[in-house]
Amino acid sequence: MKSEKQFFDEAISLADYMDKMEKHKEDSFEIYSKFEVPQDDEFITMLKEKKPSILVITEDWCGDAMMNNPILRKIAEAAELDVRAAYRDKDTDLIDKHLTNGGRSIPVYLLLDKDGEVEAKWGPRAASIQEDVMKRRSELPSREAVNFEEKQKAFIEQLMKEYTTQPELWLTVYEDIRKTFMPVLQKTN
Repeated sequence: MKSEKQFFDEAISLADYMDKMEKHKEDSFEIYSKFEVPQDDEFITMLKEKKPSILVITEDWCGDAMMNNPILRKIAEAAELDVRAAYRDKDTDLIDKHLTNGGRSIPVYLLLDKDGEVEAKWGPRAASIQEDVMKRRSELPSREAVNFEEKQKAFIEQLMKEYTTQPELWLTVYEDIRKTFMPVLQKTN
C-alpha cells in the first residue's frame, strides 16, 4: 500500500484540480474569487515558516469540497504551500486510511511533515457546519417516505446556495482549518 507521501507525489496541484473540475466549477471559482484570507494572521505566518505539505482527498461532485477547496487554495497561496489533490474514487486505499465516522467523507486535508508523515487531518466540514447539517438532516423524513427524495433534493439545493453565498461560512471553514492545524504547527520544530 502506498504512503501518503507517495500519494502526494503522484497528486496534482489544487489549482490544476480546480481547473479540471466539471461539476461545481463555477461555484467553486466564485468562492475562490471572493474569499480573502484574514490579514496579519499568525496561522499564515506559521505555515510560511514551517512549510508543511497538504494532501487533499476530494472529488468535484462533492458540495463540501466545492466550498472548502477554494478556501484551502487561498490559504496555500497566502502561505506559499504545496497543496495537492488526490481523487478519492481513483484509489480508495487512501481514503480508507482516513475515514470519517466509518465513511469515505470528503474533502479530507492531511497536513504532512517534511518526511510525508501525517501530522493532522481536517474535514470534511467545519465542526459548527457539521452540527448544522446533521441537525437539518435529522429533520428530513425517513428514507422510506414518499417525499424523502424531494425533501433531500431541496435540502441539498439550499445547502449549496448557502455554501456559495454566505461568506461567514467561508470564514468558519478557515477558522476550523486553523484551529486543527495551528497546534501541530506550534509544536513542530
